[in-house]
Amino acid sequence: MTKKINDIINFINELFPNAKCELNYFDDYSLLIAILLSAQTTDKKVNDVTKKLFLTYPNVFSLSNADIRELVKILKPLGLANNKAKNILSLSKTVVENYDGKIPKTYDELIKLSGIGNKSASVFLAEYYGLPFLAVDTHVLRVAKRLNLVSSNENPAKTQELLENIFPKEFHIKMHHQLIFFGRYFCKAINPKCENCKLKKYCNYYKS
Repeated sequence: MTKKINDIINFINELFPNAKCELNYFDDYSLLIAILLSAQTTDKKVNDVTKKLFLTYPNVFSLSNADIRELVKILKPLGLANNKAKNILSLSKTVVENYDGKIPKTYDELIKLSGIGNKSASVFLAEYYGLPFLAVDTHVLRVAKRLNLVSSNENPAKTQELLENIFPKEFHIKMHHQLIFFGRYFCKAINPKCENCKLKKYCNYYKS
């Protein structure tokens, strides 16, 4: 590892040694649905909404028979409710019809499901099965660009590929959560805590 990567790992570990998934879930079904719903909203809002959602639809079979209007009502606080309702309904129907109600376990199968792209599939497989993916959300992307780990115009999928090559495999899952926490609570989009950051010398944002 280079000194820079070592410095990043050490500082983020110092700040957020126990970073972990903040979505509430009880099995693979509830985790996948929560991940899908978390797009463009906060984990806290998702957890508030899924309390009612999973009480009403505790498994993929009950969700596959849901009324789309009822789903939209439940999901309304999240924003994009119509689109998210369509996606979780379509996803659950596909899982019931094509996979006997069992959530797929492979990346290639997961990304064929409605509303599940590269990031969602990576998050799911890392969180539920402990597979070494370093998924990239808006926080991770911002931090990676600021710390000059990737170019300023890099997309999330390519950024994930690059970060998985930069950081040792055994760090991927934890680093995903730590980079999210770092971007969410420290290296924020607005008013980042630059004065207290030990990574300033690597940071494009600070230098500019």
